[in-house]
Amino acid sequence: MAFSIEIKNEEDTMFLGEKLGELAAPNDVILLEGDLGAGKTTFTKGIARGLGIEQIIKSPTYTLIREYTKGRIPLYHLDVYRLEEAGGEELGLEEYFYGDGVSVIEWSKFIKEELPKEFLQIEISRSGEFSRERTFKMIAEGNHYEKLLHEWKRKWEERKIYEN
Repeated sequence: MAFSIEIKNEEDTMFLGEKLGELAAPNDVILLEGDLGAGKTTFTKGIARGLGIEQIIKSPTYTLIREYTKGRIPLYHLDVYRLEEAGGEELGLEEYFYGDGVSVIEWSKFIKEELPKEFLQIEISRSGEFSRERTFKMIAEGNHYEKLLHEWKRKWEERKIYEN
């Protein structure tokens, strides 16, 4: 199952992430793909808000993994860009994927072999180099993520109804 959403601004990005965070469950794996500056960290901040995490969310670019444990369930924010050459076999990533929290992984294409078979993939693309508008393409792999995606889409559409 897949669908796309057009986002007009950062507020919409945060809202979309927040609604996903509200629906997220332990063991959820969310893959984020997009160019630098596409909005991956902003979207993750929204997920954290939906999980009830009040800590400041920072990009894990230089630390690889940031753990946020003061919410409804933990958030594990991974940026595996630096593993382009090495892969992630030695890092014990499965402890995050099958643990008690939600794993949000930026640049997941670099650890394809280590990923679970089921996940929610989100591709973020900008309308233009300086545009605030984004397209979010969501792809659900597996029954759990298809149900999650369906409910998430419903929450987004409810917001659009109330705005008009």
